[in-house]
Amino acid sequence: MLNQEVILQQAQTHDSFYLYDETRILENTRQLKEEFPGVQFLYSVKANPYPAVLRCVLNQGFGVDAASLAEVRMGQKAGLGKAEILYSAPAKTDRDLQEAIGVSTVIADSVGEVDRLQDVAAQLGIHAEIGVRLNPNFTYTEDVGISAKFGVDEEQFYENLPRWKAMENITITGIHAHLHSQEMDAHLMAAYYGKMFKLAQRVQEALGAPLKFMNLGSGMGINFTERMQPFDTPYLGKEARRLMEQFRSALPQTKIYIETGRYAVGKSGTYCTKVLDKKVSRGKTYVLLANTLNGFMRPSTAVMMSKYMQDPTAPSWEPMFTGLDTVDILPLTDRGEKETVTLAGSLCTGTDLVAEDICLPRLERGDVVAMPNAGAYAAVVSPMQFASLVPPAQLFLTKDGQVVDATR
Repeated sequence: MLNQEVILQQAQTHDSFYLYDETRILENTRQLKEEFPGVQFLYSVKANPYPAVLRCVLNQGFGVDAASLAEVRMGQKAGLGKAEILYSAPAKTDRDLQEAIGVSTVIADSVGEVDRLQDVAAQLGIHAEIGVRLNPNFTYTEDVGISAKFGVDEEQFYENLPRWKAMENITITGIHAHLHSQEMDAHLMAAYYGKMFKLAQRVQEALGAPLKFMNLGSGMGINFTERMQPFDTPYLGKEARRLMEQFRSALPQTKIYIETGRYAVGKSGTYCTKVLDKKVSRGKTYVLLANTLNGFMRPSTAVMMSKYMQDPTAPSWEPMFTGLDTVDILPLTDRGEKETVTLAGSLCTGTDLVAEDICLPRLERGDVVAMPNAGAYAAVVSPMQFASLVPPAQLFLTKDGQVVDATR
């Protein structure tokens, strides 16, 4: 629910801004903890590393799903230990491995990276427990694997395991897999979890030692518009508990991690932008907003994709494109009169479009347009350096009703 009073107040000093709501974050994180007891959640920092958002989530007992050395350091700075910072990313540099291996659990993404971790650990004179990201012999919907940029093919893992088990400075103690994002079918994800528990059994048998952890990845989606049904977390939590109980005797020492993806913070953010100008060109009305493509890219991406897509139900390409109908546009005005307009931005490019020929309450210069569900993969993927314009502010609405700028 929009806090319209706060938004209009902040619009007096900002032409565009993100407003992150602490109360919504607390509700979402509390829900995950209650519905998935026994699971250690990892906050996917890449979704939104804004300091106040990060601090709020980690204060709820979540660990860090780190996709870079910088995100590892964020977790370290927050006081998290190695078991609470899982560092998984492709193509890590030697410096990444050297600086992360002592303060996080590094998840190797390739056969070569496992070998490099052995070399790094030997050079540092330490022994490190690591994980391996697997590209398993299944997908969400099929019982056969496919080629992937991420992870080690399951058959390659078993082929190399004898050699890795002989290495003196590393021990493989966990696995990680992530196959899909923004999934809205909880039954499909529960079936994936079942496949993962069976995979964990196979890996443990091959290791000949207890598997200490399994990271199921993320994937829980959010309903971007009111026309979408919310993701069924109660059902998925129940299935996760059932699987943990079912496999408890087979995997007695295996800790279960789940990454939050966008779920913890996605619905906590609202993007707000002000009308800067309005014009008519050959009978067509344009409303020009502050920082659209270069402030909140999702609407512009949807418009761009619509020019090329014949099938409106074509698959998403996360996190850059989720779908054609993933943005609610909410003019904050009491005017009852409506008009058909094209919403665009202030960039010197024709791709800077938000919506074409949309019927909205009449907007005038200075009015505010809000777009909810902008708490994840929004500010972080938008090209804010385009044209060197002033970027949108990022603000945090505390549960006590105070608005703070955590970047200052």
